[in-house]
Amino acid sequence: MMTTIDRLLAQRLERAEGATNAAYVEARAQVEPGVGATWTEVAGAYAMFDGVGSPLTQTFGVGMFGRFGPAEFDAVEVFFESRRAATQHELAAHAAAETTQLLPSRGYVPIEQSVVLIRETAAALPGSASGISVRRIREHESEHWARVSAAGWKSEGDGLSAFVEQMGRMIAAARGAHCFLAELAGEPIAAAALSLASNVALLAGASTVPTARGRGAQRALLDARLRFAAAHGANLAMVVTAPDSGSQRNAERAGFRVAYQRTKWERNPFRA
Repeated sequence: MMTTIDRLLAQRLERAEGATNAAYVEARAQVEPGVGATWTEVAGAYAMFDGVGSPLTQTFGVGMFGRFGPAEFDAVEVFFESRRAATQHELAAHAAAETTQLLPSRGYVPIEQSVVLIRETAAALPGSASGISVRRIREHESEHWARVSAAGWKSEGDGLSAFVEQMGRMIAAARGAHCFLAELAGEPIAAAALSLASNVALLAGASTVPTARGRGAQRALLDARLRFAAAHGANLAMVVTAPDSGSQRNAERAGFRVAYQRTKWERNPFRA
């Protein structure tokens, strides 16, 4: 039976994603030291800088772990604005009401919604597609994995593909991250990753090359990652999608269910 969603579970999930993204930021600092990537903790929330405009430049866990009032907002805003970055907070539905109520008066506006979905790792999936094999990448294959991951976004434009490849290098280098390839007849056709934190497997990085779509590669990768996570002590898997999106529907077909929603708030004193 699926775990009941309560504040304690929401804290665990928020901490898992916060820790995962902090590890990505640490990897960025190693891979691209010129970015100045760093992170800090304020009242249990993680504030992360991965460069101006990076999707990782934001907070996780605000209002979830301790009192987060004006002084805490001040500290986080100085952290971002001293680096010429907008301040963005990804607030879970379980965040303290007294924290959420402060946002409009401090100049924040909601800019994005997301949905957190979870499922148990041990539950069986339908059989994977015939002929597709899945394996974890070897240490020297991080560049290869990043290129395969980026190839799945070629049809969306070269700019996005290049961004995904850059992010892929960072994910592959991050503490707690595990990268997988799906292969057909010895050729890589899809990539995906997971990160383990707080006994939660955060699934990300799913991508299939356009010519191999519809063959079950992502289902095979999901099956392999769930089995890997269960074998390494994680009893829950977590994904984050846009609300009412194809990604959410795909996750629900794979046994995930909605845990809660989140709202991203932004304060941007640098907008022209």
